[in-house]
Amino acid sequence: MKKHISDTDVQQLVGKVLRYGVLTACFLAIAGGVAYLLHHGGSPVPSYHTFQGEGAAYTTFEGILKDAMALNPTEIIQFGVLALIATPILRVVLSLFAFILEKDKMYIVITLIVLSIIMTSIFGGLKV
Repeated sequence: MKKHISDTDVQQLVGKVLRYGVLTACFLAIAGGVAYLLHHGGSPVPSYHTFQGEGAAYTTFEGILKDAMALNPTEIIQFGVLALIATPILRVVLSLFAFILEKDKMYIVITLIVLSIIMTSIFGGLKV
């Protein structure tokens, strides 16, 4: 027997995704922060008079994921930030699937526009 997915089911799923996504991101950031303080809490304060950019390990998804799996505290914090950014994006994607199931063409188009704006903002930045 085919089960019909209702608006309430979708709203509950989206609510759970947002709730668990934020909780996961907070847990990762806090765990990384505690690990960072345990390892570097007594280190001297760095000089902020000159700017030193971070390498690819701290600024690319692959670098963050690789070093987070190696339990590097700063990358665990960054992974928590990535999880926090991904949570509302996942909400938009789930909403898109819900509108596709409901065959609501107007909201499908609106959600695709929102998703394309988000993806363009994330991946369409200028490399200098």
